[in-house]
Amino acid sequence: MEWTGDVSAGDWLRGRLDDPPRGTIHDVAPRGFEAYVRILHPVHLERIPNERMPSFDAVAAMTDAGRESLFSRIEERPLTWREAAGIFGTEFSPLADWEHLTRSTETPGVLVTPAGDWVNPPLGGELDPAQVAEIATVLASHTAAPDDGVVALWDGHPGLLGGMRVRSSRTVYQAGDPSDANLHRHNEMLGRSAKDLWSAVTGKRTWHDGILSREISAGPRLELPGRTHVLFRGGVSELADLEWTDAAPWRGEDADDILSPSLIWPDDRAWVLVSDPDLDSTLVGGSAALAAALVARAGLDAVEIPADAVLDGHGVTR
Repeated sequence: MEWTGDVSAGDWLRGRLDDPPRGTIHDVAPRGFEAYVRILHPVHLERIPNERMPSFDAVAAMTDAGRESLFSRIEERPLTWREAAGIFGTEFSPLADWEHLTRSTETPGVLVTPAGDWVNPPLGGELDPAQVAEIATVLASHTAAPDDGVVALWDGHPGLLGGMRVRSSRTVYQAGDPSDANLHRHNEMLGRSAKDLWSAVTGKRTWHDGILSREISAGPRLELPGRTHVLFRGGVSELADLEWTDAAPWRGEDADDILSPSLIWPDDRAWVLVSDPDLDSTLVGGSAALAAALVARAGLDAVEIPADAVLDGHGVTR
């Protein structure tokens, strides 16, 4: 995959998205496809066999050795959304959002099941690398252009792009015994805060690198309703390789924490994939045959949804 500044490649999407938004999937997924599929983002259950998981307060009170012992005993397995609905006593629906499905009304985070196990919730706009490869394998067989297309990333991911930011022009004196670790951390925090305050008035703006180069960071973006994207030329066949992360242009220092694509489409526009950061699932528009193949694919928690579907509880928020 290579960066491209030719953002006109995505102009066809703009006229097929609802602007202003109407609260349907077409706020983010273009109209005009025969069928639509919702790929539910991964969820994981954590438990200790024959033992009840401790409360989060109990974990926080443990020593480092105690937490290490606890985590070494935890077993993790994937959990389908249908299974999660059964665990939390709700009814599964292809249009349900995670919060309604699990009755979680607080800030999204790890949930505790009635049996005391932990459930790690889905990430908004993100798939794990193996799931990207699984989806891409199916997509590649439903286009005449598996080696030619566009892969896009939402430009709002923290640290993705470089930019002009304030750098402090003055440091702040900090007193205290340098051997005191707690005092050191306090002074470090205080120093950052004071420097930020000073910089807001007198600081100089300098370039700070992101994961992507300065050329890409300063380059053209594809502007869609409510979202702006960086484009890369590349075929979905590249993403079907389990090692796709090794060659991804946006690979940072932590390859295990690589971003998944926000948009993918082939040059023949046979389908489009959308992973919007506000949604707990990925949407794919394409043929009926593609929809059936995604739903049937082992390893994917995918459901077909109607065109103009409104996801339970919310549309896409901006």
